Amino acid sequence: MHDLDIGTQLQQQVLQAVETGGALRIVGGDSKAFYGGHCAAEAWLNTADHCGVIDYQPSEQVITARAGSRIADIAELLAGHRQMLGFEPPDYTGQATLGGTLACGFSGPRRPFAGSARDFMLGCKIINGRGQILNFGGRVMKNVAGFDVSRLMVGALGTTGVLLEASLRVLPVPETDLTLACACTEQQALSRMQQLSGQPWPLSGSAYDGEYLRIRLSGAETALTAVAKQLAGDADPAGDRFWHDLREQRIGFFQLPGTLWRISVAPATAPLDLVGRGLLDWGGALRWLNTDMPAAAIHAAAAAHGGHAICYRGEDKSDWLRLDSDLLGLQQNIRLAFDPLSVFNPGRLFS
Repeated sequence: MHDLDIGTQLQQQVLQAVETGGALRIVGGDSKAFYGGHCAAEAWLNTADHCGVIDYQPSEQVITARAGSRIADIAELLAGHRQMLGFEPPDYTGQATLGGTLACGFSGPRRPFAGSARDFMLGCKIINGRGQILNFGGRVMKNVAGFDVSRLMVGALGTTGVLLEASLRVLPVPETDLTLACACTEQQALSRMQQLSGQPWPLSGSAYDGEYLRIRLSGAETALTAVAKQLAGDADPAGDRFWHDLREQRIGFFQLPGTLWRISVAPATAPLDLVGRGLLDWGGALRWLNTDMPAAAIHAAAAAHGGHAICYRGEDKSDWLRLDSDLLGLQQNIRLAFDPLSVFNPGRLFS
């Protein structure tokens, strides 16, 4: 079956749902079904077979691929040309797809130093909630100017349309990576992260696992050797494995039972006043917390620090995300513009 036929079939399924007043749950690799609120739709719209790279010119540092393409396959193709997805997304043992990754807006440890998934989005093709196929942005960086509608698709959990294909900017793979590790307290780690963020070091990772602060440097080997002499910490021979396992959430912290919260705040030196086991990433801007505290307390603490909290994993997702009234109204208006009949993933982003 040709991919054009699959795209047409997806459009026909959406048109049928529009006609009958039905709703659809968009599914790719289904590796992130745990994320977000409860989707009320029972019928699946499966994009997994709508896969494959459409265009890739290494010299242009841009790749265009269909939404069902697996992140692992894209990464392998790019690696053959010493390039990579700069936002370092997880591939969840090879099951994560491009569409699902962008819909969730997932980025890895490199995100604060290279950019988020949204920052690398150049253009996309979608099916909106009326069954229309729309194109936004372009396939080269110079075509992206003004307000880029394609970036609204990133993090929307499929509520603004079915992503058919996306064009992303890619980055060269660094010549080498070097990880430095030092034992410290959370307060010391936050202070060190804050100090490093204001310096022109070639940082590409900064995380604290409750025992060790690890700093990843990326660039030319001679330059990293010189920089390492000026920074505290010992070279960690298992550094590459740590960053891989952190990205894929395979380190011990993520195996703990209980509710896992993902808290985004401005980088600061103050620990959050919350009870539970934590892990810091993104130079302190991303704080993972395993806790039994009530959702209201988590949301309040995040808001007090100018950020927000998401119940990433847990049995009760009824209060998984809170937005202030202005932001909530804006988000709902965007959804109404793209999906006025709430065909896509009802309940996944908003109750």
